[in-house]
Amino acid sequence: MKKFFSLFVLLALALVVSACTSDEKPDTTSDPGSTDKPKDTSSDKGGESAVEIFSWWTGAGEEDGLLALISLFNELHPEIKVENAAVAGGAGTNAKAVLATRMQGNDPPSTFQVHGGEELNKSWVAADKMAPLNDLYEANGWMDKFPDALIEMVSNGDNIYSVPVNVHRGNVIFYNMEVFNEHGIEIPTTLDEFFAVADKLQAAGVVPLSLGDKESWEATQIFENVLAAELGRDDYLKLFAGEIDFTDERVVAAAEKFGKILDYVNEDHASRNWQDSAQLVAEGKAAMINMGDWAKGYFVNDLKLVTNEDFGYFAFPGTVGDFAVITDTFGLPKGIDDVEATKQFLTVLGSVEGQDAFNPLKGSIPARIDADPSKYDDYGKDTIEDFKTAKLFPSLAHGSAASEGFVTKANQAVNIFVTQRDVQNFVDALQNAAPDM
Repeated sequence: MKKFFSLFVLLALALVVSACTSDEKPDTTSDPGSTDKPKDTSSDKGGESAVEIFSWWTGAGEEDGLLALISLFNELHPEIKVENAAVAGGAGTNAKAVLATRMQGNDPPSTFQVHGGEELNKSWVAADKMAPLNDLYEANGWMDKFPDALIEMVSNGDNIYSVPVNVHRGNVIFYNMEVFNEHGIEIPTTLDEFFAVADKLQAAGVVPLSLGDKESWEATQIFENVLAAELGRDDYLKLFAGEIDFTDERVVAAAEKFGKILDYVNEDHASRNWQDSAQLVAEGKAAMINMGDWAKGYFVNDLKLVTNEDFGYFAFPGTVGDFAVITDTFGLPKGIDDVEATKQFLTVLGSVEGQDAFNPLKGSIPARIDADPSKYDDYGKDTIEDFKTAKLFPSLAHGSAASEGFVTKANQAVNIFVTQRDVQNFVDALQNAAPDM
């Protein structure tokens, strides 16, 4: 694991470290190492405090998880008013634009959702917009409660800048079990096996792979997993560390296989978002979908499907034993009005109780290593176990592997490729964008 941490840190470029820390440490727990409820310190505060929670969690499953977390916080801290400032748009497409305007205008929300990794470090930490949270981690005894890999992802130098609330897996395919059983489909473990399965399904009149790329990150997520399958996890890391060019023959091969996968998707993919495309799988109109495990939350909470009865799951072919890490985190922007109230929210967010209220509904697994597995379904339990032993790699589509500037250009290149299927132009566009990583 430590090898991964070192490799992962190499992805960061020109990081700017803030030396500003809070002099006061909040009395948030009776025992910093305890997994009991965070201590209610409302008697220490006078008047009404407020916390504005900015996220893009408005869809089924994800909104349920957020509301459960807010409900828990309201129970523990009725003296603090909560404003749910969620902005709709998958993967934060719209929310990030709104956030950028607010941050540049010195009007930050109390705390905001940001993916751990380069989305946090190369955007808001590098811009000196975030306050360190070392004191909060020390007060709550968190240094051994989160995996080192996640603390690395939310750290810059010696400072920690956000609190992970979850871990999502991006290299997973969900499938309709009835469709697989009806057509005698075996779970593919390699891309060649996947293409054979896709041919069989297509011949039977079933869309093999559902895609909704109304926002281009959905297609980028498929491409990143093909990259990981073709390069292997270690060279995938080297690619985003700038040690391997995007013109490498294996990247070219990945682009070609990505194009072949696109031959098996639904024709109306450009008009669908990820929920719409997941609906096709739920209805049996499509067999599979490559989506982060927030899709599991959507299947279970909104569509009322049963895990391992109505739908199953497997690692993206070629990435068995690997784990594409996506972690949602919240930090402390500089210049906000109510720092202590925000730290109270972050404390609940990082607690066992907070993570176990949020993640079973969201479809993710807890970021903490001491959360209660019994609160999770079969998928959650399996993913918690996989996370302990799998080789980890950061997601490109979700901002962990590269800077926001590169991700934007990569999404544009993917969007053009989906339409034009020009492999050479695609890899050239990625290579031209590489200095922005």
